[in-house]
Amino acid sequence: MKYSKLEIPDVILCEPLIHNDYRGFVYESYKKKSFEEFLGFEVKFCQDNILYNNHGVIRGLHTNTSSFVQSKLVNVLKGRILDVVVDFRVGSPTFGKSISVELSSENKKQLFIPRGFLHGFSVLSEDALVMIKIDNYLANGQSIGVKYDDEFLNIDWKIPKEKVILSLADKELNDFKEDLSPFIYGESFY
Repeated sequence: MKYSKLEIPDVILCEPLIHNDYRGFVYESYKKKSFEEFLGFEVKFCQDNILYNNHGVIRGLHTNTSSFVQSKLVNVLKGRILDVVVDFRVGSPTFGKSISVELSSENKKQLFIPRGFLHGFSVLSEDALVMIKIDNYLANGQSIGVKYDDEFLNIDWKIPKEKVILSLADKELNDFKEDLSPFIYGESFY
């Protein structure tokens, strides 16, 4: 597995080594030892979630309250998404900055999103099957987030506005400047 720090250094791109032959391919999608050696800390993944969505769906931007905050490892099993991460740590030199990475079943790239970040994705293919490893259990009523089309963030989700499909909850999210982040840069969330 090859690991790379992105423009926001705490966000990690994971690229597997793919072994192809006449039967198909094999790759390790996660290897705890090398992953944690690269990060420099332990991540205790406890749950895998699989999400299926059609073209035009945008999920996000979400995180959880500080007591239920999660790290995520995002992997696309089928299709293609634009995965988006926003630094939500007050005082961070990259606070309010976003990173967008195309993940697909073809490129097999994964994105690690540490605690303290907003996360979302848009479905670029006809449909997509996405697996997300998380290191803290889901808790009802603990989700917080920011509108996908926030003017300050100015994220290009690669979906025409008239084709965007949102949940009712995502339609009600606040603007970035209205939402008070519970995360302080430099504090340990692990």
